[in-house]
Amino acid sequence: MFARTFVFCSCLLVFAGCGPSDEGMPQIVSIPPRPEPAPAPPRAVPPKPARQSDSENVPRDWFPPSSVEKDWTAIVVHHSATEKGNAAIFDKMHREENHWEGVGYDFVIGNGSDSGDGEVEVTFRWQRQMTGAHCGGTPGNWANKDGIGICLVGNFDRTTPTARQMQSLAKLARFLQKRYGISQIYGHSSTPGAHVTDCPGTKFPMNRLKQMLGS
Repeated sequence: MFARTFVFCSCLLVFAGCGPSDEGMPQIVSIPPRPEPAPAPPRAVPPKPARQSDSENVPRDWFPPSSVEKDWTAIVVHHSATEKGNAAIFDKMHREENHWEGVGYDFVIGNGSDSGDGEVEVTFRWQRQMTGAHCGGTPGNWANKDGIGICLVGNFDRTTPTARQMQSLAKLARFLQKRYGISQIYGHSSTPGAHVTDCPGTKFPMNRLKQMLGS
């Protein structure tokens, strides 16, 4: 009886799975943490292209102080509508008659009367890179804010600029176009949005100027 009982219990142990196992003890494996992805390098910002300079012999005062120099998008050509004048005379006139801060142009090119024939005078507006007062009526005042005002002394409803004035104007315009990437050059009367005017005069040779500039 005892022998049968022993055999029966042994069978139960085998079928119940409690007998000896061929498998070893489970191993605990340490899994290292996944490394954090390396941060992406900062995106390189290309430097702003340097302003171009003219290879010609350019007067130093044509270059405004770098601390205030701004971008410009157009050139607007004027005549003074007077036979004589210079930057100082126009400055006084604009202060006293127009009640402006001073002469409204950035540059004045003489005709040999009160300054040299073809002499380029640089005004305080250009030196300080200030908004001009030479071309009213444009939307948002863009021609004064972003346009460079150049005035030639003379009344070009009656006569034409001198040869030296045209040479100086072409040299100055060429310098400004290269330095600021300007493609647009207007007479006052053809400036988009400007008040109706004959400036820079019916005899001003705009086509000749553009030929001199190669445009």
